[in-house]
Order: sequence, then C-alpha cells, then structure tokens
Amino acid sequence: MSVKIGNIDLGEFPLLLAPMEDVSDPPFRYVCKQGGADLMYTEFISSEGLIRDAAKSRQKLDIFEYERPIGIQIFGSDIESMREATEIATLAKPDLMDINYGCPVKNVACRGAGASLLQDVDKMVKMTAAVVKATHLPVTVKTRLGWDDNTKNVYEVAERLQDVGIQALTIHGRTRAQLYKGEADWTLIREIKRNPRIKIPIFGNGDVDSPQKAANWRLEYEVDGIMIGRAAIGYPWIFREVKHFFKTGQLLPGPTLEERMLACRTHLNKSIEWKGPKVGVFEMRRHYANYFKGLPDFKPYRMQLVKEENIDTIHAILDEVSEKYANDMPFVEMA
Repeated sequence: MSVKIGNIDLGEFPLLLAPMEDVSDPPFRYVCKQGGADLMYTEFISSEGLIRDAAKSRQKLDIFEYERPIGIQIFGSDIESMREATEIATLAKPDLMDINYGCPVKNVACRGAGASLLQDVDKMVKMTAAVVKATHLPVTVKTRLGWDDNTKNVYEVAERLQDVGIQALTIHGRTRAQLYKGEADWTLIREIKRNPRIKIPIFGNGDVDSPQKAANWRLEYEVDGIMIGRAAIGYPWIFREVKHFFKTGQLLPGPTLEERMLACRTHLNKSIEWKGPKVGVFEMRRHYANYFKGLPDFKPYRMQLVKEENIDTIHAILDEVSEKYANDMPFVEMA
C-alpha cells in the first residue's frame, strides 16, 4: 500500500531526506533527488526570522519544481510567531509544512524551541494546532524520544499531535540529552506504530547508513518509511542503493569516480547558481571530503579545494583528480 500524507502519494515505503542545518539547501537537495529521495525538507527556518523578513530565513524558502514533493520546516518558541510564519511559508507553495520539535542544539533548545517543547507537551499541542489551522497544507512533525532518559514521552506526543491534525510524524531515536551520540533506539518508534490509535504514517530516523540496516530496521521496527540524514552527505546514492536492496536483496556497486565527480560538480554549479560565486564556492568547501571519502591520498587535493576561490581553478583541480585516479579502483571500503 502507498504511504500518503494528505493527498501526497509517496509510494510503498518512502525514503525521506532529513532537514539538516547548513546542509540540506537546494543544491544538496538536487543531488539527493537525483539519487532517489522520495520526500525532502528545507533546512529548518526560524519563525522569528520569517516574521522579521530576515534575508537568511527568506532565502531558505526557495524551492524548485524538481524537488517536489517538498516540505518547509519551521521552528520557534512563540505560538503566535509560529502561526504567522506558517502563513508566510505557505505562500512559498511547498507541498507540506513541517514543525521541528527535535533540534537538540543549545541555541535552539535552550531558547524554548526545537526539542525544548518535549518538556512542555501542552504548549507543543497548542502550537501544533495553531500551525494546522494557519495553512491548507498537510502538517507533519519531526521530534525525538523525549528530553532525556527519564522523560521519554513521545508515545503521548504522537497521540496528542495526531488528535490536533498532524498527518505524519518522524521520530529520531534519541533523546535531546543524547544529541547525536550513542546509538539510536527505535523500540519506542515501533511501539507507537503498533498503537491502534495511531493512523498517520510514522517514519523512523537515526543511524540508518546502509541498505542492509534500512532493510533490517524496516522489518524489525515496522515503520512506514525511513528518514536519512548524515549518511546522505557526500553520498546521495544511499537512496537508490536502499531501494535496490529492498527490491532485489542485492547490493548495488558503489558509485564510480565518474559518478562522484559528476555529483560534486553538479552540487558546486548549483551552489554557485543559487548563492552567487563567492558564497557558493565557500559553502561547497564542507562537501569535498565527503564526495571523495575513501579515495587514497586525497588530502592534498582537498586542501587545494578548500582554499581555492576561483571557479575555473576548482574545476581544473577536479579534472586533475579525475585524471590521476581514472584507471584505478580507488575507493577503499568505508566503515
């Protein structure tokens, strides 16, 4: 059976690209869509920033037809601000709205937003209801198991948020206190999925970094789909590899050097198109090491790429990498 969020048909078992701050911008989303992501989200956007018309927040509203279906994710600590931000974001014509109740970082959670709302479920419910009423679009939520090991309250959260109208829930299998450390625990996610009261799709997130793990956890934890975050950075092929494994039980060969190079150049060009040459080149620097992870003796090239500002020179360095490793089987097995 197809998984649906409102009228959005995501197919039998969708793979979602996680919203990641300073990562999941339109250039990155482009290569992930090419790699097979079924549903993607913007970086999370501050509700206060949208209301103040802050340039950085407004820019994050940029979405493109090739990305659909796509959701805009917002966060904030004030209910009225979230309502207003929802109205503003709806005008950008995404396919759905998503609320971030999961971000654990200090400057978000300690200001009463993100995962902080797990400490005040009543406020979370009121905020969610306000967002649902402020848009005609389906509203989804991303959250965590709870604030810490003593307050894992996501079971209650799932029921109450469904009751006020959300149409899908993604759960990261860690508490806020864990940040991104330790192992994700999906057992509570399975309990929520088995709850007869829960009718909306439940997606699991956290630590899925291989086709085998995706397939095993699909069966073990009974989720409706999987959200992939860090494993897609520099490796947008993770989506196609997981899908292939689901269908055949076989592992696809990893991407060739040529495929990696094409994705890297595409990402660079899209970054320059969207952000302009200076910022586009600068913000691409964090991605080179990931695209060529496992390439022996790549460090000297990486050092050149992260220092270089001239676009033609960057492409020349990439040409040199292509030539140097063209006839090798260069990628070592990644952990």
